[in-house]
Amino acid sequence: MTSNLDALIPREDFEIKDGNQPATQNLPAVQVRDLEAGSFLYQTLRKPDFQRETSEWTPEKICDLIQSFLDGDLIPAVIFWNSGGYNFVIDGAHRLSAIIAWVTDDYGDGVISQSFFEYSISAEQANVADKTRKLIKRKFGTYSDHKFAISNQDKVPQQMLERAKKLATLTIQLQWVRGDSSKAESSFFKINEQASPINDTEKQLLKSRKKPNSISSRAIIRSGTGHKYWSKFENEIQLEIENLAKGINDLLFTPKLETPIKTLDVPLAGKGYSTQTLSLILDMINITNDVKNDDELKDDTNGEETINFLKKTKKKLNRITGTHASSLGLHPAVYFYSTTGRYQVTAFYTILNLIQELESKPNALNDFIKVRSKFEDFLLSYKSIINQTNTKFGSGLKSYKRLTNLFLHIINELQKEKNEQEILHGLSQMKHFEYLNPEKIDYEEYIRKDFSTESKSAVFIISALKNPVKCSICKSLIHKNSITIDHIKRKEDGGLGIIDNGQLTHPYCNTTFKN
Repeated sequence: MTSNLDALIPREDFEIKDGNQPATQNLPAVQVRDLEAGSFLYQTLRKPDFQRETSEWTPEKICDLIQSFLDGDLIPAVIFWNSGGYNFVIDGAHRLSAIIAWVTDDYGDGVISQSFFEYSISAEQANVADKTRKLIKRKFGTYSDHKFAISNQDKVPQQMLERAKKLATLTIQLQWVRGDSSKAESSFFKINEQASPINDTEKQLLKSRKKPNSISSRAIIRSGTGHKYWSKFENEIQLEIENLAKGINDLLFTPKLETPIKTLDVPLAGKGYSTQTLSLILDMINITNDVKNDDELKDDTNGEETINFLKKTKKKLNRITGTHASSLGLHPAVYFYSTTGRYQVTAFYTILNLIQELESKPNALNDFIKVRSKFEDFLLSYKSIINQTNTKFGSGLKSYKRLTNLFLHIINELQKEKNEQEILHGLSQMKHFEYLNPEKIDYEEYIRKDFSTESKSAVFIISALKNPVKCSICKSLIHKNSITIDHIKRKEDGGLGIIDNGQLTHPYCNTTFKN
């Protein structure tokens, strides 16, 4: 797990209109006292609004950086650019944030972070912050400990006192980018692509930061809290964006995923707190809004297009999960997790695409419901087809359309009343599926002498799937997020709301398919 230090250096629009301030740019280095929350320099620190989240370092890496600083080891210079009275961190945000975290005792759960995330910090973020703090306390002590040491030299260990005495002279070296905002932005991408490579999805997100898909993704990742990339919109628009984003985040990441898995009530989109989550959300936004190329999108100047994007995405997610009348209530353990509990992002993209395909054809959803339980049985028996598709074509965006075609083929064959062996034989005869070897999973292979997190998850999942709760109408698995209570005898036929006349169903089965 990684620590979230994103709150410690605020973001700001890069294109500040005020001119550069050469006097500030002459500053050669930063001292520790300059990073205290109330200092003049700290108040001027900013990150570009397109900067990645400062949330990729583990507690151990943060601890090592701080210790290296305290030991006087060489730390690469931090690169600044000055504009409008602000000092923008072009490179070194993680390094600088790690020192700030130590100085302010805020590793993602302190006063600055609580305010930044509107007092809705996730349990995962708080746990990692606490782990980081305890690790630092154990290894070399807090910033407050060192300040105490200077004033109480006879009450502290000699090693801490020596470090505390050196703090006044320890500095973080600075380099400066000269020029306008376009030069500074160009420098940012050049530096990050060379020293700390930006993957394709991150680069896409950063360069399209004013477009509706990027704004939507940023809003969803933190449930409408954190830095408000939508702050220039009207207040009413801002509020709607935040409400939609929170609703989508809840659909994706509630309940929280805990490993090893000890319940089938797992979230739709895996962990809500990981370095891959933002990429998943951006890809989801693009798939549900049929965005093939960012260049096709215009910057969103008033927030209306961002709201449209969020509404389309939420509509698609409502089809997959939740209690909305349109919800199929697809069980994540069946569709999105491997037998060992590993989240399968390709499967998630595939189902988003599959739903769009089914919705585009008359009666296709109802026809799917008729064979849904058989389709789910097939998926549970042949989970290997997802990994084999990933291996052949690459994971995520590289293979989800191929996997969609495979799923559609299997559904079509089931609708023709073909059995499992007939479907498998047919796949073996098709050239574009010749890479598959969909042998049934031998569940025993996951039960080993030493129980890893994955094998523990596998033992539970395999056992729990032997007798799961199912929808009384379609006979498919039912998830806690998508349960409705249906009248066995309809209300219009005199059915009462009593226990003997109730049954568990998916929302869509209850409201649409049944009728």
